[in-house]
Amino acid sequence: MSISPSLNPHVSVDCVIFGFSNETLRLLLIKRTVPNALTELDDSYYALPGDLVRDNENLDEAAARVLKELTGLTGIFLQQFQAFGDPLRIAKAKDRAWLQGVRQDPDARVITVAYMALIESSKVEIQPGSFSKGAVWLPIGEIPELAFDHNEISEGALMALREKVQIQPIAFELLREKFTMSDLQALYETILQRELDKRNFRRKMLNSGVIAALPEKQHGVSNKPARYYVFNRNLFENSPLGSVNLKMEGSFTLFN
Repeated sequence: MSISPSLNPHVSVDCVIFGFSNETLRLLLIKRTVPNALTELDDSYYALPGDLVRDNENLDEAAARVLKELTGLTGIFLQQFQAFGDPLRIAKAKDRAWLQGVRQDPDARVITVAYMALIESSKVEIQPGSFSKGAVWLPIGEIPELAFDHNEISEGALMALREKVQIQPIAFELLREKFTMSDLQALYETILQRELDKRNFRRKMLNSGVIAALPEKQHGVSNKPARYYVFNRNLFENSPLGSVNLKMEGSFTLFN
């Protein structure tokens, strides 16, 4: 397969797509399409969704295209977090064999720009593309060896996520539209990998103004029904510099 003239052979984007279900943070990985000639390659070799950048698109547009082609979604949280350009990032034998089957110049150095995406996973309908034969959500703690330097990229995205959720209300992108306080705390504890004091968490969330209580409560539960909340998106989007707690002078530091 030769490279289309519309693709830049030296610049790519890779998307680290996070989802959250059953109190588990998950990563959406693709199973790469293996050319028929490469029978020695394991077709369960997973990778991050990505592609070379087209000559007529910028980096953000390329990442959004990759995301839409795989999930069918647009307008979701998608943010660039780091570039990766180690000269040896394509040195693994499996990767070189795969590149020889799909690239005109398999030795060309490729700099990739990584993006982090946050998705409410129940909305995703996987649409495998030309370089993938399928996709799967895997728990963060069960990620196998990935193609190229995608393990390093995934770890970088997780570090960025842990930093950002403490200063920006982006974790809500992983939840359903309405959620309980327990759902929200479980999400933060899963991302941060530590327990949070229940009273302190509740107080800070309510005082921040980032969530709004609904009159609706849980139904059909054996214990006391919990109240539902929604993310107060308008407050966040209309606040200076994206802050959500004006009483805290433009900061959203939930956890010290």
